[in-house]
Amino acid sequence: MTDTAAPGARPEDHAPLIVIDTVEGYRAAVAEIAAGEGPIAIDAERASGFRYSQRAYLIQVFRRGAGVYLFDPPAIGDFSELQAAIGEEEWVLHAASQDLACLREVGLDPVRIFDTELGARLAGLPRVGLGTVVEQLLGIHLAKEHSAADWSTRPLPQSWLVYAALDVELLPDLRDAVADLLEAGGKLDYAEQEFQATLAKEAPVRTDPWRRLSGIHSIRSPRSLAVAKALWEARDAYAQEVDTAPGRLVPDGSLVAAAKALPPTKRDLAGIKEFVGRASRSQLDRWFAAIETGLAATETPSLRAPGDAGPPPPRIWSDRDPEADRRLKKARAGITVISEHVSIPVENLLTPELLRRLAWTPPENADRDAIAAALAGLGARAWQIDATAQVIADAFVEARQVDAESPDAAS
Repeated sequence: MTDTAAPGARPEDHAPLIVIDTVEGYRAAVAEIAAGEGPIAIDAERASGFRYSQRAYLIQVFRRGAGVYLFDPPAIGDFSELQAAIGEEEWVLHAASQDLACLREVGLDPVRIFDTELGARLAGLPRVGLGTVVEQLLGIHLAKEHSAADWSTRPLPQSWLVYAALDVELLPDLRDAVADLLEAGGKLDYAEQEFQATLAKEAPVRTDPWRRLSGIHSIRSPRSLAVAKALWEARDAYAQEVDTAPGRLVPDGSLVAAAKALPPTKRDLAGIKEFVGRASRSQLDRWFAAIETGLAATETPSLRAPGDAGPPPPRIWSDRDPEADRRLKKARAGITVISEHVSIPVENLLTPELLRRLAWTPPENADRDAIAAALAGLGARAWQIDATAQVIADAFVEARQVDAESPDAAS
């Protein structure tokens, strides 16, 4: 295994690259990509942690027989011509769920994908980061030093462009290597079902997103919680206005500290040592106005976040419903055995939240067919049902028998 296992494996080995940022260049690239052969390798770079939006600031495409193309999405805008040229082909992505939203935002929406990260998980590889999988399966060392860069930077440094190009140039070969592992393990059908589920999955709609403030659970006063909510909303609005990641303006900890302190004046707010950040003083009027809004709110939020009618936390099941607790523990143990036997992570074999919902509210007749129907209703794929339904049914029956044989039941 060596850094020079393939041409272009190192940045210094790669030919100079340009970013396509004109309509003419884009259309010429689309024609060349359409004339290529095989699947479409695609990736996107965002500016997470720097910008408010999760838009793509660079889109990389590679196809055998065509080459690698780096597109500037803000400059090009509409990718409908590229979509028309490649929309029916298989697209190869690594961790597709991370990129699909920003690709769809510019009109790029696949109908078939091969996710090399998800495929590697199902194949049983212990580590599935792109660099690790490429090194293990292709024998190429892939540097990842620019993964957290600010891709909204213009112009983009050449070393960043080479990094971005390598991310897609190796994907078709990686796709084939992962597919070989899956086929050898009898898991290719599992992977195809998971890939389609990834495409069909809708982005969750978050209720009360302000409750995701880091440290908010330390707030014990409803009034302080109202202030935290108002501060989060003010920061979010300003972050969107200036297209900057909210935490770069004022960190979560600063908002929580201000919400706890409830400063009566702007001077007092400025005097809170934890209230820091690049916009903590330049936008002091904005933050103090939010505090006043929270203090004046006629209704304060509940200290407990509203639930979604799902099961309670498993840690209290033994008190609330001992049989449900036994169902969950026995089913988990059975699924863990299957996971180890087939070399598929437990969370991919069956989503933990799905199992919790099923264990908390099982079908009345918990036989294999009833469990299978319940799993399907909760969104499990056919291969997951085939692998786990009988084990879950057996676990639920065993949990019920333990309950029936207990001294309390006999009395």
